[in-house]
Amino acid sequence: MSDFHSLKVSTIQQLTSSSVAITFAIPDDLKDTFTFSAGQYITISKEINGVEVRRAYSISSVPASGKITVGVKKITDGTFSVYANDNIKVGDVLEVMPPEGRFVFQPSNSAKHVAAFVAGSGITPIMSIAETVLKSHLNSTFVLVYGNQNTEEVMFSKEIEALQKQYNNRFFVQHVFSRINQEGALFGRIEGSTVNYIVKNKFKDTAFDAFYLCGPEEMIDLVSEKLQAANVAKEKIHFELFTSSETVDTMAENLDGATQVQVIVDDETFTFSMDKKMLVLDAVLKENIDAPYSCQGGVCSSCIARVTEGKAEMVKNQILTDGEIAEGLILTCQAHPLTPTLKVDFDDV
Repeated sequence: MSDFHSLKVSTIQQLTSSSVAITFAIPDDLKDTFTFSAGQYITISKEINGVEVRRAYSISSVPASGKITVGVKKITDGTFSVYANDNIKVGDVLEVMPPEGRFVFQPSNSAKHVAAFVAGSGITPIMSIAETVLKSHLNSTFVLVYGNQNTEEVMFSKEIEALQKQYNNRFFVQHVFSRINQEGALFGRIEGSTVNYIVKNKFKDTAFDAFYLCGPEEMIDLVSEKLQAANVAKEKIHFELFTSSETVDTMAENLDGATQVQVIVDDETFTFSMDKKMLVLDAVLKENIDAPYSCQGGVCSSCIARVTEGKAEMVKNQILTDGEIAEGLILTCQAHPLTPTLKVDFDDV
């Protein structure tokens, strides 16, 4: 199920002092496998210091480009992000899973008016979405509200400027800087007043078809709340977390006993017993079953599976809809078994 392919790094671009864009060469025989929609991500696997490290990174390139580029920002005490910024070079080969993810824009035959509120490295999937929106129709527009500490931290700044020149009457950028005052930019962080300024003032005459939010959980929650307060329908608001707040797993404290689990991965069936205090994905990986996963923090959607018998409950969920949960889908990295038996199908998603 963890369908990794060896891809060669074709280009590395220094975006800021602490971030790089990595472009992979896609062989002809893998073109179909690595076809993607604007906004999706790839999972990269690399053995670092004898330990396999998996990380999910959003794709910044557009589907029609024929290439896959991801932006990687160095995180203090990070593992892969530090390795990527300091060690990866052109010609290196990394193990990469095919694109996936639900934070997407699908072009249509009609003009679309889209806005995005993003912070830091949350810009990465928005680069793909913005250009796809603008290319999809001559009358489509895109508004980007982009928060950073200062101008030096702006990832893809040259690419953003190029889009502004190419689509000067359809692509609008509102920078927000928290540590410097700059003409034309807002000072501070993206907050409620920022949202109101965009939707009720600067672009009050624009009927937006969709909003894309990407960045820290706190920002996403605030912007989503303010948009809904401004009468934006919830289904028009799409979000993807790059970081999630820590959640204390109080559910495990109240669970006792074992569950007999049956897992289906790549048409193979595995059976084992697990402690209910464990998370399903942790138990699966402990059995050396090659199930799909990436972040292990409920941020991506790699580990989704369907419960076909028994019951499991998630510690937190910020990805699946109520309808999908009702259909039996779970994030296995967040789910505890609640019943004596549990059947989980990774293939049926």
